[in-house]
Amino acid sequence: MLGYDADGFVRDGVPHRVVAGAVHYFRVHPELWEDRLRRVRALGVNTVDTYVPWNFHELPDGTVDFTGWRDVARFVRLAAGLGLDVILRPGPYICAEWEFGGLPARLLAADGLRLRCADPAYLAEVDGWFDALVPELLPLLASRGGPVVAMQVENEYGSYGDDAAYLAHLRDGLLRRGVDCLLFTTDGAHDTMQQGGTVPGLLATATFGSRAPERLAVLRRHQGEGPLTAMEFWIGWFDQWGLPHHVRDPKETAASLDELLATGASVSLYMAHGGTSFGLWSGANHSGAHPLDAGYEPTVTSYDYDAPIGEAGELTEKFHALREVIGRHLPLPDGELPDPPLRVAPQRLERADGHAPLAQALDALSQPLRHAAPLPMERLGQDRGLIHYRTRVPGPRPELPLRIDGLADRAQVFADGRPLGVLERNSPGATLPLATGPDGVVLDILVEALGRVNYGPQMDDRKGITRGVSHGHQRLFDWQIRPLPLTDLSALRFTENTENAEARDGGPGDGEPAFHRFTAELPSPADAFLALPDWGRGLLWLNSFLLGRHCAAGPQRTLYAPAPLWRPGANELIVLELEHHGTALELRDRPDLGPVTAAPSSEY
Repeated sequence: MLGYDADGFVRDGVPHRVVAGAVHYFRVHPELWEDRLRRVRALGVNTVDTYVPWNFHELPDGTVDFTGWRDVARFVRLAAGLGLDVILRPGPYICAEWEFGGLPARLLAADGLRLRCADPAYLAEVDGWFDALVPELLPLLASRGGPVVAMQVENEYGSYGDDAAYLAHLRDGLLRRGVDCLLFTTDGAHDTMQQGGTVPGLLATATFGSRAPERLAVLRRHQGEGPLTAMEFWIGWFDQWGLPHHVRDPKETAASLDELLATGASVSLYMAHGGTSFGLWSGANHSGAHPLDAGYEPTVTSYDYDAPIGEAGELTEKFHALREVIGRHLPLPDGELPDPPLRVAPQRLERADGHAPLAQALDALSQPLRHAAPLPMERLGQDRGLIHYRTRVPGPRPELPLRIDGLADRAQVFADGRPLGVLERNSPGATLPLATGPDGVVLDILVEALGRVNYGPQMDDRKGITRGVSHGHQRLFDWQIRPLPLTDLSALRFTENTENAEARDGGPGDGEPAFHRFTAELPSPADAFLALPDWGRGLLWLNSFLLGRHCAAGPQRTLYAPAPLWRPGANELIVLELEHHGTALELRDRPDLGPVTAAPSSEY
């Protein structure tokens, strides 16, 4: 059991220091959990901590799943088998640069529901989540012989609000359901954040990545005695589309960690291993005053985080620098360091086997719904993906501006099937010119959702079109809407490509979304990094598993494809290209996360 007295942590009656590393099981293929945990243990930590994302476990049909990739209990037991204690952070909100901060998108469909406060409707939803989750966790608690020594109440709540009744409800809900391990809160090392997020009687911890004595002094003002803990010590940073890849110098990082450990404080390294936000699980930040203002900043697929253990398990220069520091304060584990994971032999797939235009596949992928006005995804029961809107604009009409009010996040607009242009969330006043002939024009709008805001006050981030579409000063009504979650591509029918088939047969042009199918032959499974040189933006599937997004704006230039997703022999790769159709797809043996920049010191 882990507890604390006036001087610090106590584990089974003995003074103890927590030196933890963060690993998110939901960002690591489950066949690689043990490998990554072995590497984290080799770093020298004695504890692993992980979030538990509500929206990852709650399936679209409303059931809550704890099997397979979602078997958090298996992940915890694997950590225990390697001699690691476990800290769990079950939310209900987790941030973590994860879609909607871990909350289910369906909460945004409920009229009037207010997030992360003591709104009865929201509390009822949270109670339902805890009713499903806590019974899975109770057998893992240290009081019952398991490795879970502590559990967090919410996450960085002081960065969002100050509802003490809400935090008390969460604390009491865990206790009432039988959680008897150490409970704690985590907030930024600022007085206002600690004031808003701490709970009387619970251990307070802080998040920061440098200037440890200064930050711990702030924490001490709010945690008068007991252990001082950096529950997130940021040793890297995350990336956003269109900005450089963040890195932090290994020597500077190690010096900051040494400064922290020299104070006697406990720590959790965020991240020890970042992993990957596969599929469409990446979230977003927002720097504007309103959810639909400019300032939306979506996060890339990779969550490498410039961590000491890279996205594909590589032991980096930072790993060795931090391990040396940890070894000055704790005994390091015996044994050789883990070998590097196997990588593919590079190969280039020169051309696709076939293509399928999205416009021709709409009936195969989705059933249309009729509504008077455009509705956001959440009102239609959709959580992530694309959504397609169609109406007819009457005519004849002179050229007038077409405007979308309440766009989230990027719209490709078509007039009678021809690309008209692109509108984006960060240019809310932008319009496209549209004229119509005597018979009018069929207007198609394909909206790409790029991840819900996961941090800050703008979390009510509905996707699709939330207000309406206007031509001139006139609102357009009578819409056909097709949700496109793209969870099943089996109904796609590809036109076989032959030499120069696109040129001869009128294949997809730029701005015309289409699927492209490739085949890759591998003698045996190994890690690969998939690159799409000269393509624009879209999605990439490997053997029906959605790896994530690709985007020429970068910084990320390769998508990690772990060995368990490959098969010996033929492997199917499907690219959905939305913008600019390339020809080749490359399997590489090393990642390319783009041009780098040092993360600003203010972020640490």
